[in-house]
Amino acid sequence: MQHRADTITSIIEKRRPLSRKIEGVEVNLRELVSAIDEVESHRSTLLKRVDDPKMRGALDDVDFVRIKLSIKDEIEALGKLKIRFSRDTLNIGVVGRARQGKSRLLQSLTGLTTAEIPDGDRQHCTGVRSTISHKPNVETYGEVTFHSEQSFLKDMISPYYEKLRLGAKPNTLAEFTTQALPSIPDDRYAVPGAMYGHLQQYYDNYSKYAHLINSLPRRISKEEIRKYVAQDNANGDRIFFNYLAVKEVKIICSFPNSDVGQIALVDMPGLGDTGMGDEDRLMKTLGEDIDAILFVKKPNASGDHWGDVDVQLYDTASNSLPELSLNSWSFMILNRTNLESNNGDNSKNCQDLANDIRNKKIDVVECVIANCADPEEANTQVLDRVLNYLAANINLLDQQYAKSCQERLFQLQRVVSSELDKARRALVQAALSQDDDFLFDRLYDTLLSEIKLGLYDLGKELEKDQKDQDQDFFKPQLKSIIQACRKNTGIPSLEEIHKIYVNTKSFQATYSYFLNKLLDTINDNFGSMDTGLKQVVYHAKNRVAEVLINRGLGGLATTQGHLFLQFMAETTSQIMPDEYKHLKTAFQRIWKFELAYESNFYYKIFPYLQGLDPDNPSSLKLSRSPTKELLWECLTEIHAETVFDCEEALKSIYAEPPQAVFAEVKKFINKLIYAEKIDQEWRYFMQKMRSQIWPSEFPPAGEESDVRRDWKKLIERAETANQPQFMQFLN
Repeated sequence: MQHRADTITSIIEKRRPLSRKIEGVEVNLRELVSAIDEVESHRSTLLKRVDDPKMRGALDDVDFVRIKLSIKDEIEALGKLKIRFSRDTLNIGVVGRARQGKSRLLQSLTGLTTAEIPDGDRQHCTGVRSTISHKPNVETYGEVTFHSEQSFLKDMISPYYEKLRLGAKPNTLAEFTTQALPSIPDDRYAVPGAMYGHLQQYYDNYSKYAHLINSLPRRISKEEIRKYVAQDNANGDRIFFNYLAVKEVKIICSFPNSDVGQIALVDMPGLGDTGMGDEDRLMKTLGEDIDAILFVKKPNASGDHWGDVDVQLYDTASNSLPELSLNSWSFMILNRTNLESNNGDNSKNCQDLANDIRNKKIDVVECVIANCADPEEANTQVLDRVLNYLAANINLLDQQYAKSCQERLFQLQRVVSSELDKARRALVQAALSQDDDFLFDRLYDTLLSEIKLGLYDLGKELEKDQKDQDQDFFKPQLKSIIQACRKNTGIPSLEEIHKIYVNTKSFQATYSYFLNKLLDTINDNFGSMDTGLKQVVYHAKNRVAEVLINRGLGGLATTQGHLFLQFMAETTSQIMPDEYKHLKTAFQRIWKFELAYESNFYYKIFPYLQGLDPDNPSSLKLSRSPTKELLWECLTEIHAETVFDCEEALKSIYAEPPQAVFAEVKKFINKLIYAEKIDQEWRYFMQKMRSQIWPSEFPPAGEESDVRRDWKKLIERAETANQPQFMQFLN
């Protein structure tokens, strides 16, 4: 027996490196999906730019939709395989409909009692899945994992709404618990009504388990286990509701047979009840967490047969892991009962069903007849047989399972490779003239000359505007602001002064309060300068953009005015190499250039606003015997003085905004015309963007076009992720 335990330990250790390799393949598959997504996105862009019908047809024929679905399926399959190979135990699942003896079998195998593994002859007793792990010489304890709000709603509540057609599913616990349950559309039939009854239990008893939702996992004593896994107490009274919030319970104990090795028994709640989601959870558990299945059936002593429910349960289990035939990892346990049991002596019926099992297409490794309530018989006739089989065959089963996944991955790799090759060939070789380079040189020389001439002329026009225009260019807006300051003063009425005085009981505090109000009002009025400043800047930027667009760069973008400069700033930053810095820095600077009142002109009036600061020594002081009237007069006087001083201070800047804008634009023009090696930078830029600048001479999908280069780069990224070695986890 010890040899078997050592074998199981060795199997588990050998699985772990494979798990890490599988994880690497998973990461690569996600990278492949990301690369394919970029190819698809670029294809959508191409379809808007390519006019050639044949080329459009070839692009339309590239289809990654089915491939991405296949990759998603393989990622899920690899996830199951990785979980299998990451476990610290070999897991045996105990499956059967309610009241067939699963709990009695588990008690016999683990040495636990009804206190930890509830059983009963009345209704469904076990409420949640339990995993029972063998750990030598340990005092029995449990580990409980609870539902989060999301898992509770998704896994436990939403299936009822979908199956019973109850309308919109609740998105939050508050929605589920504070609103009345929707009425069942059709209550004529028993099964939907019974299902609705289960949902009603979750709803009516929410207050009894609500405190457990979103709880952290907790360790519980042996005596507490039943409260979390069972629906009723030992007397059959349905007083427990914790299980409604429990996702899983792990029980750690020392099995009677100490030589079983690193194994765990997984107890699934009894199927056949009208609770929703049981079969889905069963399939998920069998597919991810189980190495061998024990089907448990207790034939009725008065007569029994293999019914549809037995066949359906077998088929459900079979679908959980299509990579392995169920007949290589499942056992049928016919629970034999004696004359003294409530079921009576069913030995004859057990033998009849064993003889007839293959006729019903229930194909298992072995059909075993054993008394599940007898610990010795359960261990020797059931557990020993299963463990001996696993020790001898689990490596082969693992290899079959892994090989099946590996073969599908290689097949997927070939399919993806074929589709990527189709995508690569979608942009057919464009027919290029032998004079293509000469054509570009001629067009480049002409366009650069036009751009430089246009920018030079613009610089001269702006310079002339500076000399000819009225030096009081900005005077009307500033006068408008001063008028607003004198009209919207912020000076309070006598009633307002009285109201603040009553609250403060101090004329000085009232005065300080209104000085701050005057300051805020003046600042608000001057803040409107930004509108005029932006108009000056945008006007200049629009003139620059107009030259570039009209002189030949208009095909680069659909944007106009200052937004065209934004496009040029972003594009040059993306495509120009580090050694070519003049173009991108010039466009970035002109695009980001702004004039603002706060940063450019506020300093001019700041000294004169200090008179409105109550803490400033130069601030106008109140008399020793102030009144409301005197306070009003002081506020009026200091406001008038402040506005006058600001007006005088700003007379010197009437011409400054246009001058500042002219200086910035002139610097931009000079850099684009005279900067060192600027012609090389323009040539590089136009070469990269030639299909947009001259689309009729250089089609978007031409041999050296940016479109073709980008497409090729994206295809190569996907091909790199699709290399066979990155899909391989088996040697």
